[in-house]
Amino acid sequence: MSKKAKTWIITGVAAVAIIGGGGYYFANSYLGNNVEIEQVLPANAAASTTAADSGTGKAVENKKVGADQLNGDWNISQGSKVYFSVTTSQETVNFVDEQVSGKWTINVNDPAQSKAEGTIEVNGIDSGNGQRDEHVKSADFFDMAKHPQATFKATSFEGMPSEWTEGQTADLKMKGTLTVRGIEKEVTFDAKAAYQNNEVLLSGTTMVTFEDFGMKNPHSVVLSTENDIQVRLELKLAK
Repeated sequence: MSKKAKTWIITGVAAVAIIGGGGYYFANSYLGNNVEIEQVLPANAAASTTAADSGTGKAVENKKVGADQLNGDWNISQGSKVYFSVTTSQETVNFVDEQVSGKWTINVNDPAQSKAEGTIEVNGIDSGNGQRDEHVKSADFFDMAKHPQATFKATSFEGMPSEWTEGQTADLKMKGTLTVRGIEKEVTFDAKAAYQNNEVLLSGTTMVTFEDFGMKNPHSVVLSTENDIQVRLELKLAK
């Protein structure tokens, strides 16, 4: 083999090593899930209307919650969180935003009169990896400089019962408009809600894609990423 051919081979191997090493460093910097999803609904919540009294063992009727307690204006309160989850070839990575605000109007007598809106501050997005978070907030993704907030506005509720049982969940479908980077997307959240300790608790999920909001899938030669992004609401509402 000629000296020139050997030089080209060595150069090629070095280039592959540099590219591969760089790709590994990039992927390694962005891997690692540091956020666990915390649900607001009580762990013992169920759909039944009776429960056993711990003292007697007899079935007792759970407390009913009527329109006088549920109807009216509610504010998204402290402890509310919005999650975004992206699944890669290695794992699912969760992002959380605790800077959540908004107002709901509940009318169980006429669900068509119910409405809701919420806002997150993009600067509050956190995955426990500063380098990754700064990239997510950049123009490549959320473009925080131009669009510092993302919003959701509900347009209809399906399945809202006229009477609730305290501590028990009700299944809802919440349709509305999700706006990210100034781009609107119609979505439906599959949700569960409960009334407990003078709060309305709601947990709901929907799926969107990177393309829905003008973002490119961040896959690389080292790390592949699914197109679907799960959006999860974990909200506490207080009057």
